[in-house]
Amino acid sequence: MNTTVTAGTAGVSERQTATAPQPAREDTAVREGVTVGMPFADDPKFRLRNVEVFYGVDRAIKNISLDIARNEVIAFIGPSGCGKSTFLRCLNRMNDSIDICRVKGSLQLDDLDLYDPKRDVVELRARVGMVFQKPNPFPKSIYDNVAYGPRIHGLANRKSDLDDIVENSLRKAGLWNEVKDRLDAVATGMSGGQQQRLCIARAIAVSPEVVLMDEPCSALDPIATARVEELIAELSESYTIVIVTHSMQQAARVSHRTAYFHLGHLVEVNQTDKVFTAPEHSLTESYITGRFG
Repeated sequence: MNTTVTAGTAGVSERQTATAPQPAREDTAVREGVTVGMPFADDPKFRLRNVEVFYGVDRAIKNISLDIARNEVIAFIGPSGCGKSTFLRCLNRMNDSIDICRVKGSLQLDDLDLYDPKRDVVELRARVGMVFQKPNPFPKSIYDNVAYGPRIHGLANRKSDLDDIVENSLRKAGLWNEVKDRLDAVATGMSGGQQQRLCIARAIAVSPEVVLMDEPCSALDPIATARVEELIAELSESYTIVIVTHSMQQAARVSHRTAYFHLGHLVEVNQTDKVFTAPEHSLTESYITGRFG
């Protein structure tokens, strides 16, 4: 998978060359709107500029600019309360459900303005699916969980078409062989790991372009976590994936780039191996070495 990113910081040229001098490691200060490393991409799926999020008068996200490349896996890391999940939820307007939440800035999916007042949010969430922290299958059969989205979006005109979508989605989620003989069973009777993979199958059944994952493995055991991580690698061939995780080991295993958030700021974005071996900002280094967080 070739994900080309371009070094840069908000407020300066977004098209620095790959050979441009890298900034020296900074002190612990955070400059608003400035992100060290490689926050921009040559072929972005998302182009996010000067994003701010307010809960009432409190500003949770502070002037963040970031590209998310096509078919990359990017991990958001940082201490609890740093804004990574809030920023993630901007990408499919999940924050709309919070009355006191306001989002400012330019947020584009390809050439689509995510926050155009005329935007069909249901259509947007079909293009940008989401998998939550805890598995949340509907109290329906395994089959009906996966078929729900295609039904309401009119993606299948015949039962045979719907059967194909369900099977293909379960295969992509690595579940088909485990459940093919009990598709009528209630999904809530599955194991936790199976439920989370079912939720992934449900998200991809409507053919999204992006899958957002908010700590998808935090409630799973190590074996189930490993299976979901394998699945993320497989899905990245077809989807752009954005994952919030508290596990730095998980970020290191699954992502191409890692973004470090701190108190609402986007401090650093870099290729994952660089973030974990030679971070450019001392705050990033302090977090990944366990000095705080």
